[in-house]
Amino acid sequence: MYKIESFEKQMFKMYQLKNEEGTSWITVCPERGGIIIGYGTQGLEKLYLNEDTFYDRKQNIRGGIPILFPISGQLPDGLYEWENKQYSLPNHGLARIHPWEVIETFADEEKAFISILFESSIGTKEVYPFDFEVIFTYTLKENQLFIYQTYRNVGKNPMPIYPGLHPYFKANSKMLSIDTGAQTYLDYNDGETKTLTGKIDLEKLNESVVLENKRTDINATIDNVDLQIHMAKDFRYTVLWTEQDKSFICVEPWTAKTGELTRQEELITVESGEAFETWVSFQVV
Repeated sequence: MYKIESFEKQMFKMYQLKNEEGTSWITVCPERGGIIIGYGTQGLEKLYLNEDTFYDRKQNIRGGIPILFPISGQLPDGLYEWENKQYSLPNHGLARIHPWEVIETFADEEKAFISILFESSIGTKEVYPFDFEVIFTYTLKENQLFIYQTYRNVGKNPMPIYPGLHPYFKANSKMLSIDTGAQTYLDYNDGETKTLTGKIDLEKLNESVVLENKRTDINATIDNVDLQIHMAKDFRYTVLWTEQDKSFICVEPWTAKTGELTRQEELITVESGEAFETWVSFQVV
């Protein structure tokens, strides 16, 4: 049997989904950007979390799996233009800095899930002039985490998005092996495209690197721990990033590269009344 427990910690309400033995779990905080702050397998926590940033509402969370919507990455000077009007969006968009609402929970013999909702508001429309409903369903089955995503346009105008996820995996070393099927990667530290030898050393790199996903099954090894990512074909890129002297490596599925809202070459357009649905799963073994 799987079960779901809710509890409060420092004024935040958490939901934990776990198996009967308590060896696999996910921990979710809907009001703090709908974030997963914990993902455990084989009795061990796999995600990094800086609790100081988590419990301070004024800070962006360093850790867990932040949700990137409507954009992934940054915009030049934080600005973009849409229909001859200029807007400002924070890095990685709006989802991670707004509260989400729990709309359903479920647990049985095979799995447990929680569905959460983020809707547009007067505040979001000041910087992103679209009406939307975003639903994430986090599902735990055995030791695998599934993230099902629905991005619905409830407005009258076509809605541009390029969402992503920002998982922080625990890591003592900055060296990782990764196989996305790509032969090269783009290094944002110097803007050069480099040959991928199978391993990437993030030591002393302040900016991220990005790989194209040539297939939907990705394998990575961090600190001799195997990470498997399965995803819909919409996720075209994997972004790698870390902070020096911090014990994590981010392995991030994105649907477009940073700055796409200004380039507008790979935007996902959701028409009025329609929804874009996609998914990603993680498994650490």
